[in-house]
Amino acid sequence: MRAYVFPGQGAQFPGMGRDLYERSAVAKDLFEKADKILGFRVTELMFEGTEEDLKQTRVTQPAVFLHSTILAAALEDSIKPEMVAGHSLGEFSALVACRAISFEDGLKLVSARAAAMQKACESAPSTMAAIIGLEDSVVEEVCSGIDGVVVPANYNSPGQIVISGSIEGVAGAAEILKDRGAKMAVTLAVGGAFHSPFMEPARIELEKAINNTQFHKPFCSIYQNVNAMPSTDPDEIKTNLVSQLTSPVRWTQTIRNMIADGASSFTEVGPGKVLQGLIKKISRETLTDSAAF
Repeated sequence: MRAYVFPGQGAQFPGMGRDLYERSAVAKDLFEKADKILGFRVTELMFEGTEEDLKQTRVTQPAVFLHSTILAAALEDSIKPEMVAGHSLGEFSALVACRAISFEDGLKLVSARAAAMQKACESAPSTMAAIIGLEDSVVEEVCSGIDGVVVPANYNSPGQIVISGSIEGVAGAAEILKDRGAKMAVTLAVGGAFHSPFMEPARIELEKAINNTQFHKPFCSIYQNVNAMPSTDPDEIKTNLVSQLTSPVRWTQTIRNMIADGASSFTEVGPGKVLQGLIKKISRETLTDSAAF
């Protein structure tokens, strides 16, 4: 079975999507529709903007979503997933790809998500750090013993986990984890503590938008970040999506479950090749590629 996976924030790059816009009438129409929905020319920032322009949360999240969903739409005849998943933000792209939500509603939710997360980041200083070279259980143990808020946020691959929380809590956990044998403990250049309790105000705000959006039964299973399990039930999908902002991204578990359920190859749909690298670390024998236009 072929699985399609969709990247999240951090996959953006200057010039992203320009080739799609120039070579596909379908893509051009969708990009122009996106500009109208968002109320600003995101296409101009994607095609002409700098790395700094693309790092703005209000730009980054719609840009990555648009690159993924418009690429999928332009390749609709050849992209027919039998199961889908997305990393964090990428879950919204996956939901569009499996027809659980429309392109328009997906973009509106992503825009609302970006705004809510930015607001939450500005209200309380927080951060994230990548921990390399330790078992998940060790990272979990250290985080649970820190005086302050610090939690595992992204289970990216065996030996690669991201922690999230207060600036002091993350710094303290990183030092202990280095003492416990971590090869690296690197603070990430992010706006705040994503997938942690610091995102609770954003979760509450996004919940309203999700509950006001029409969800449909997808034509294939989507494996969601919160529990790494497949779902085709619209109500279950909505509940899991609401929980996503304050829960860890269980990517390692997701890929393992997809393989156990029959996935024989993974195609990354969107900017970059980050997910292909993570999947290879989870299962070296698994075939991976990129969707190419």
